[in-house]
Amino acid sequence: MGAWSHEPFGNDTACDWAYELDDATDLSIIESAIDAVLDEELDYIDASDAEEAIAAIEVLAKLLGHGTQTDSYTERADEWVQQVKLLPHPELIQKAKTAIGVILSEKSELVELWGDNEDWQTSMAQLMAAIH
Repeated sequence: MGAWSHEPFGNDTACDWAYELDDATDLSIIESAIDAVLDEELDYIDASDAEEAIAAIEVLAKLLGHGTQTDSYTERADEWVQQVKLLPHPELIQKAKTAIGVILSEKSELVELWGDNEDWQTSMAQLMAAIH
């Protein structure tokens, strides 16, 4: 796993996922990333799925005008948000809130990797606040 920060786009997986936005004209790519961690049949959430979901939730936050990270790693997502100017529906926002809860649960690999890191915990709290 190539991670350099606790931020939503502070890892290779999230930055690679952002390329999928290039051809997107709706929020289906975002919903798909969030749904991947909400599959009730999963006993364990892989870090890569969680990282993509976190990136997708950050894009939702940006669409709502409350992004938590803006830097060179978010340029692709920032450009997409400016181009599409979509407003997420309440059901998708609720899914995102639920997904953060799953990502912060014991069944998430990211909790094993980052759970003791205060910066990561703060980042997740900021992301949750950004989509409320």
